[in-house]
Amino acid sequence: MKSDIERRAVELAEYILENKTTVRAAAKHFGVSKSTVHKDLTERLELINRPLFLRVKEILEVNKAERHIRGGIATRIKYKGSR
Repeated sequence: MKSDIERRAVELAEYILENKTTVRAAAKHFGVSKSTVHKDLTERLELINRPLFLRVKEILEVNKAERHIRGGIATRIKYKGSR
C-alpha cells in the first residue's frame, strides 16, 4: 500500500512538471482530491525524491503567485458570458 502512495506522488509530480498544470487539474486527471495531491506533493514527495520535490515546488509557488489573476479572469468570463 505504501508503495502505491509513493508511486502516486511521483506520478503526480511528473504530470505537473510535464504539463505545467495546477493542483486542481492534476487532481481531476488522477481522480483524487486536491487535498491528496497537495499532501502528496508537499509532504510525501520531499521524503521520497527530494530533487523532484524541489522542481515541483517551484511550479507550485508560481501557481500560488498567479492564482489571484486566474480567479479574476474566471470571474470576468463568468459575468461577461451572462449578459
